[in-house]
Amino acid sequence: MKKLFKIILVVFWMVLIFSFSMDQGEASTGKSNSIIDIVSDIILRREISFEEREMIREKYVTPVRKGAHFMIYFLLGFSFLSLLKEYNLIDRKGIFFSILFVLLYACSDEIHQLFVSGRSGEVIDVLIDTIGGSLGIFSLYYYYLRRKKYE
Repeated sequence: MKKLFKIILVVFWMVLIFSFSMDQGEASTGKSNSIIDIVSDIILRREISFEEREMIREKYVTPVRKGAHFMIYFLLGFSFLSLLKEYNLIDRKGIFFSILFVLLYACSDEIHQLFVSGRSGEVIDVLIDTIGGSLGIFSLYYYYLRRKKYE
């Protein structure tokens, strides 16, 4: 049952990433802007003029988008290594395959975006995705090492 849950979790992150990549440029930017608007409303706690809102969006759209790449691939890498642990592959080989999996999925994601209107495939996004995924993988790996040390 645990293996099935972890397989579903990995597939869930993959489908979520794919669905975000299917958004056309304008829709994708709209989602990023919505996040920026919500956070700026919470932080500023006052009415924001249209001009100020546009300035805030322009300033933060890239960090929000790149941060989203990082986080979703962090979760994908974390989930994938967690799945491999169920098959006792929580060693160098498991880490290597997890990072390779994240890298290849990030590449396929950026290639997919080349065919979506208003989107582009970016090498920097593959790098950010792979770093995020790798950090998720290493975070879980070191958690397991520490837990094993105290058992």
